[in-house]
Amino acid sequence: MLNPTARARGGQDRANLYNEITDKIIAELEAGRVPWVQPWSTAAAKAPLAMPKNASTNRQSSSSGEP
Repeated sequence: MLNPTARARGGQDRANLYNEITDKIIAELEAGRVPWVQPWSTAAAKAPLAMPKNASTNRQSSSSGEP
């Protein structure tokens, strides 16, 4: 059977984790950054879009993947 004090401590740990994450988000917002917005100026975002390829044969897919 579980120890009731261990369960209570787990809840406190979770609350501390939530507070820590909230504090980090607030610090980002106060610094002028919105942490959940993708910065579209990254190199990955500028990569050209292409048709998917088969990893083993390197052939382009011939279907759209829709049924």
